[in-house]
Amino acid sequence: MWLDRLFPALPFERKSQAEALPTGTPHPRVRISPGERLLRAVLALAGPEAELMEHGEAPWASVTFAGTRHTIVLRYEGWEACDAAETLIAALPEHEFTIPRTLVADAAVVRLDQKLLPEPCMTIELALLLLDDA
Repeated sequence: MWLDRLFPALPFERKSQAEALPTGTPHPRVRISPGERLLRAVLALAGPEAELMEHGEAPWASVTFAGTRHTIVLRYEGWEACDAAETLIAALPEHEFTIPRTLVADAAVVRLDQKLLPEPCMTIELALLLLDDA
């Protein structure tokens, strides 16, 4: 190791990752952003057939509110998956998201690409507006 070459007279004790934290020490908490919580909620609503193609996040503000605008692109392949896509399209506008300290002000399907041959495939683009509840 380079420290051994730099300081040959000083003995360094090496610990493995398991030895570094004492037993019973809780792991550090990782804060999940509202955008990540929104993505998880949308994927849960979309069902296991959905394939996440893209997720974009951009800051948004008006005179009285601040938040973020999210774009989520999902892909469904197969007959059963396309049925799940239609269920998502019907449920999304009225769905109540529960994200702490955040309000989902708008949720809409802004683009739908569909092909039937050789196998049915749907690509859905969702636009969601999150407002900070502060």
